[in-house]
Amino acid sequence: MKTSDFTFCLPEELIAQTPLKERDASRLLTLNRATGETAHRHFYDILDMLNENDCLVLNDSRVMPSRIFGTRSTGATVEFLLLESKGDDIWECLAKPGRKAVIGDEFDFSGKMKGTVADILPEGSRLVKFSYDGMFFNVLDDIGNMPLPPYIKIKLADKERYQTVYSRELGSAAAPTAGLHFTPELLEAIRAKGVRTAFVTLHVGLGTFRPVSAENILEHKMHAEHYYLSAEAANVINAAKAKGGRIICVGTTSCRTVESVMQKEGKITESEGWTDIFIYPGYEFKIMDALITNFHLPESTLIMLVSALAGKESVMKAYNEAVKEKYRFFSFGDAMFIY
Repeated sequence: MKTSDFTFCLPEELIAQTPLKERDASRLLTLNRATGETAHRHFYDILDMLNENDCLVLNDSRVMPSRIFGTRSTGATVEFLLLESKGDDIWECLAKPGRKAVIGDEFDFSGKMKGTVADILPEGSRLVKFSYDGMFFNVLDDIGNMPLPPYIKIKLADKERYQTVYSRELGSAAAPTAGLHFTPELLEAIRAKGVRTAFVTLHVGLGTFRPVSAENILEHKMHAEHYYLSAEAANVINAAKAKGGRIICVGTTSCRTVESVMQKEGKITESEGWTDIFIYPGYEFKIMDALITNFHLPESTLIMLVSALAGKESVMKAYNEAVKEKYRFFSFGDAMFIY
């Protein structure tokens, strides 16, 4: 199967630059994966499409304001993007421009934190040793910016709009964007209908959004992301399944979490680890029955995952229909419900 099989023509004006005023006012394209039938709704209509004993699986990872700007003694400014903690206040970071962040270089971050480039890794990222007063994440929250994808050109006015309303576990480099459409009131109404909610954690890495560079998708190597599924979440999911409810993942990250646990443990149980699961057409889902997701980048692993669930032809047809109907795409865009 070729990477180019998963491309589509997207006018630039359909790439959403800002979130809507009301989270659940976004549009919702529904896709019946058995028939290929589509329909056009609004996200708040998801309530009507959920049944008693269904279970929504939501990723409660919280995005770090991990985009920070450091200044050298020469006055040069370098942008750092924090990717992963290596312990002892050392972080793996992307640096731009990299030529201005060599080993030994020292940077000042708004007078509230200092950093020294300790090493350059083979793929080009930097290990930076930070020093500061107080708590690291408190300082980061003060000086950091949200790591918005490069296709978003407008500065985000409110950091919380790039967080889900149920986010709580800090650690992601990007938002699990399918969850951005939920409001506390909508979740309350969903639970009142008898729908269960289970929270899992998968910290989203930047590799999630990178296009596949290999022409043959089987040659693509997935990045690894850390996940945790608690005993409480496992009990909720298993109870829903026992009652005949559907397991509906909110976002591809929730999907990758539960499918990884099934692959590793053979059942839904408490589990923690790193997953590099790659889901593409031909994959047989082991626990997920339906998916709430945003519209994804062409030739990305995410559109391949969606195609594995609903079939490539149906998905590409739905995407082209969304373009025709002028849906908003990507992180701040509209949503799909594949059932």
